[in-house]
Amino acid sequence: MTRNWLATLVALAALMGATSSSADERGAPFAIETEPFATLPDGVRYPEGIATNPATGAVYVGTFDFGPNSNKLVRFGRSGKVEAVRDFGPTPLLGLEFAQDKVYILNFGMSQLQRIAANFNAATPVEVVAQIPAIGPPAPRTVGNPDGTDDTIVFGNGFPAPNAMVFDAAGNLYISDSFQGAIFRVASARTCAVPCPVTLVKHDPLLATAGFPPFGANGLAMGADGHTLFIANTGDNRVLQMDLAAAGSPLTVFAESVHGADGLLFTNGRLWVAANQGDHVLALNERGRPVYRAGSFEGFSPDGAPRGLLFPASLAVIDGWMYVSNLSLPLTPKVGDEPEEDTRRWTVERFRLPN
Repeated sequence: MTRNWLATLVALAALMGATSSSADERGAPFAIETEPFATLPDGVRYPEGIATNPATGAVYVGTFDFGPNSNKLVRFGRSGKVEAVRDFGPTPLLGLEFAQDKVYILNFGMSQLQRIAANFNAATPVEVVAQIPAIGPPAPRTVGNPDGTDDTIVFGNGFPAPNAMVFDAAGNLYISDSFQGAIFRVASARTCAVPCPVTLVKHDPLLATAGFPPFGANGLAMGADGHTLFIANTGDNRVLQMDLAAAGSPLTVFAESVHGADGLLFTNGRLWVAANQGDHVLALNERGRPVYRAGSFEGFSPDGAPRGLLFPASLAVIDGWMYVSNLSLPLTPKVGDEPEEDTRRWTVERFRLPN
């Protein structure tokens, strides 16, 4: 074999490897770097929920703050400049969604679904769309052990804790409840007469957790088929799935060992997961296997802002960019064991989505 033929074959093999898969020859996911997009205003902490407005390029961020600071909804312009801030007082906010010139908000502290005009200012009124009902914790969960014995987990937290939401194509809104282990639906959420009725879709021990962080059902995403609902269970480090089109469809495990599975987003045939305890974002293929890994924690800037991702919580997409809220929330009572304790400024990161 001549050198020219050998060089051609090597180049062809390299091209095939680069185009046939999104993982390298060892099966490891490709790495994607993130870049800074925006810094929250002084004194505004713990960005959690995030949403985008495709018409204007605006990025909306809500805060999950239990400290002395009040919670805010912040609107950033396309360039990352703060355009508006709305005060929500002491009640923490979680999931955000954008629809028909409104920002939908899950007010965790009030157990409510709320909404506000997308072009809000500091005085724009907030509308209560629905109240999440108290239904109590789910039934106990039985877990099998390798020696053939069983353990039973009994859940006791019955506080309505709406966390994340996703619209389907018909305008129905699905909401996860992290403490009650439930999925709720608000039918025709954009047009229903308020207060809109809330119906229970699933109340299941697989949607609760005895793990850490202590949040069960969390991020939600709708598959490309429009009826497969993906659900992150943060404390169990899992992503679950269920078929909304099949009555009584069971929950099944889609992916395991996603360290702190939090916000979900389905786009371009891949399910993206914010791994809040891994400080990265994963893209899972149709088998639940990671094929891309975006971001990492790289220390702090001089102003106390994290470089890269630190406790990434929620995801949103616009114009080929994925936006990630850097929650940077310390969770353990021990002092000094978490880099989140050193955060002094809170940020939003972003990265280019692969083709």
